[in-house]
Amino acid sequence: QVQLVESGGGLVQPGGSLRLSCAASGSIFSTYGAAWYRQAPGKQRELVARITRSASTNYADSVKGRFTISTDNAKNTVYLQMNNLKPEDTAVYYCNTQTPIRHYWGQGTQVTVSP
Repeated sequence: QVQLVESGGGLVQPGGSLRLSCAASGSIFSTYGAAWYRQAPGKQRELVARITRSASTNYADSVKGRFTISTDNAKNTVYLQMNNLKPEDTAVYYCNTQTPIRHYWGQGTQVTVSP
């Protein structure tokens, strides 16, 4: 059973930065890649960034140029570096990976961007 554990959320002022981390219980990211999603209050969960096992990346238009997804396969960890944060980035951020059988999700970490 794969477990994903996120960390790194918190309260930050507009224009600030945070780095989220997600540690997996096994070497799943090197096989299936990883993604970060977020869900703001009253809104649907949305894809923020994705990285494939070959390190190709794609981003939501709203975060392009500000967020960077990366993996450290030796540590079974995926990161989301978030720069120039805006109030509209406030949400619970979830780590995700998908095998042919199912999705795996972390418990989520709260990011709040406020003066």
